[in-house]
Amino acid sequence: MKEINSKKIAVIVQARITSTRLPGKVLMKIKKKQMLWHVINRLKFSKKINEIILAISNRKDDDILEEFAKKNNIKYFRGSRDNVLLRYYGAAKKFQPDIIVRITSDCPLIDPGIIDLVIKRHIKTKADYTSNVFKRTFPRGLDVEVFNFEVLEKICKKTSKKYEKEHVTPYIYEHPKVFKLQNLEAKSIFRRPDLRLTVDTKEDMKLIKKIYNYLYKDHMQIFYIDEVIELFNKKPELSKINFSIEQKKLK
Repeated sequence: MKEINSKKIAVIVQARITSTRLPGKVLMKIKKKQMLWHVINRLKFSKKINEIILAISNRKDDDILEEFAKKNNIKYFRGSRDNVLLRYYGAAKKFQPDIIVRITSDCPLIDPGIIDLVIKRHIKTKADYTSNVFKRTFPRGLDVEVFNFEVLEKICKKTSKKYEKEHVTPYIYEHPKVFKLQNLEAKSIFRRPDLRLTVDTKEDMKLIKKIYNYLYKDHMQIFYIDEVIELFNKKPELSKINFSIEQKKLK
């Protein structure tokens, strides 16, 4: 059951069909459902998110993602392919959330429980921006960024560099004297920064499919990150599948 939040909290998921290392990855099938479907489905289990929005590129080749949104009854906004920051701002202006949660469409193991923890920290500390990636303690692929609408509006007027516009939030966390920043570190078994659970290559996808084959039973009851980590503890050879993959740099 959703909690009643005094502020409207929306998750905005950026998505485009093109990808330099694995084209079309967001619509590739995992257990007969598109990867993007799994991302959206997992977000629905959050107790704090009020609204889910897809921020889709306005390029013709991304029409298929608009069709996906309509078919699955998902709210969406279309905007610039390369200026993702402006696309985010357009989506936020349209749907008017007070707080925005940024999630990318290549994280099919995103954990709603961790999302809720980051949101809770953000609200409790009255931060401008809260994340769990300042110091990477969680597995890659569980990245959550939470920021206020006013902050998004402000950085849209300030940013000038290409990477700031492409990656949305660098201007915020690169200006700690301007914005109040908060970070959530992983505790106990969640502290596995060595694990790569995002999808950017065929090796990544191979690993994700194996994880789903072991743990996915029914979309009505998703599995959580503690089960994933327990699986790696039992089958450490899984981590070798994409161990050599390097994350792309922001700049």
